[in-house]
Formats: sequence, structure tokens, C-alpha cells
Amino acid sequence: MHQYHFITGLPRSGSTLLGGILRQNPRFHAGMTSPVGALVQAAIRTASGQEVSVMMTEDKCARLVRGIFDAYYDDAGAADVIFDTNRQWSANLPLLAQVMPQARVIACVRNPAWVVDSVEQIVRANPLRLSRIFGDGERATVFSRVEAIMRPDRLVGFALQALKEAYFGAEAGRMLLVEYDILCQRPRETLQLIYQFIGEPWFEHDFEAVDYDAEEFDTRMNTPGLHRVKRRVEWTPRDTILPPDVFQNLAELAFWRAAHKTRAHRITQSQEPPAQA
Repeated sequence: MHQYHFITGLPRSGSTLLGGILRQNPRFHAGMTSPVGALVQAAIRTASGQEVSVMMTEDKCARLVRGIFDAYYDDAGAADVIFDTNRQWSANLPLLAQVMPQARVIACVRNPAWVVDSVEQIVRANPLRLSRIFGDGERATVFSRVEAIMRPDRLVGFALQALKEAYFGAEAGRMLLVEYDILCQRPRETLQLIYQFIGEPWFEHDFEAVDYDAEEFDTRMNTPGLHRVKRRVEWTPRDTILPPDVFQNLAELAFWRAAHKTRAHRITQSQEPPAQA
């Protein structure tokens, strides 16, 4: 029987990096975004359909959902602990709490201005490719690209709203926010806190040799480098390439840095550093 935990949060905020670090532990299985979330939602929609709902008790539906996880990760080898990554888990904490009450959720976060800046960096680094992150008419300028990915049903907008729902929800106590800057600057201390949060014995990680790259997936998205992580965990300051007004407006969306009441656990900062990678 596997123990499941979840990685969620904002894109370009360290979830792939965190998965690359965690998978060094032979007891852990972690990677980039999996299709399990979509499969679970499809199963719930089917179970709620008019033709079958009368035969689907909550217990049966819970077993069905759990069975999807077990079937998908049946080839996880000797791993005892599975980390499933998907941004939609932020919007589904009540489901996870009911189906897997022992599970914990790690939400990778980053100032939204730097999230969008990171996406823009990748797009500009591949000028001969039309990234499939954007549709026709959305790629024209940085302003149209920012507007597109900040919509409630798109890459950054959805993730931000889902995270905000979880952060202020009743199940927030099972979630730990991990800020990208701190993970890069103090990886060992950050991982020790994560291990404490999930109740696992410490494993000594090598932060000089992190290995993860989803080249095939990124190529299909026409966005090379989207999930590539550096071998060495480090923080490299740089200037933003976003217009100042766009950057400032996005930076104000980092709601978790304000003094709001929440049950969520946090490894975050209250002050914005001058620049980041």
C-alpha cells in the first residue's frame, strides 16, 4: 500500500525542482504533472451521472478514486511514498481529505510577477517556435500573453485562484506552502521542514546533482525548457523583462504574504528580494 502526498501550487514555482529532489530518496516517487487528476475528475463525473449515480455510494466512489491512484502507480517500483503533482489539487482539498485523510499537500508558490516573467523568458528564448501555451491572437505582445495566462481558466490564473481557495479553506491545515526563493536559497533546511510536515524520516539529498528533464513533453508543447531543472539548486538574481506596470500589478497578487488568517503552514517570506531567477 502506498502513502500518497500531493504537490500543487503555481506554475514555474519549483514543483518540478522539488520532485527532482524528492525522487533522490529511493522510498519516494515524484515527477512532473500526472494525468491522475483528470482521470479522477472523469470518474467522479461518470459516477455522478444520472444512469449510474443510484448505484454509486460514497464508499464505492471513494474506492474507485483510490483505485485510480493504485492502478496508475502500480509500476512505481519499490517506492513507498508517492507524490502526485497537479495544479488542480489546490481546488480539491475536500476530496483529498475524504479519500486520503493521511495525505499532505505541498503547494509551491512564487511571486506571480516572477511566475509570469519566467514564462515570458522561455517564450522569448524560443522565437522560432509558437508555444502551445498560447492560442492564435494571444502571442502578439507581452501584454496579450500576460492577459491570456492570467485568465481564470488558464495556466497562471487558474492555479492562483485554486491556491487561494485552498489557502483560506477549512482543509488548509493539511497544506504547506513552499516559496521558490527559499527552496533555492536554503534547500536542505526547506526539505527538512517538508519531511517533518509529511512525517517521514530524513534522507540526505544531494543538492548539487538534481536530475530531471521532461524534454519530450516540452517539445510537444513547443516550449523547450519548460520542465528542465538545473543540476545544482541555487538562486540566481536577475532583472525582470516585464514592463514595470505589469510587474507591479502581478506582484500585488501574492496574497499569502499578507497577514491574513489561515490554517495553512508556510515556508514563505514577507519581503520581496530585489530579483530572482
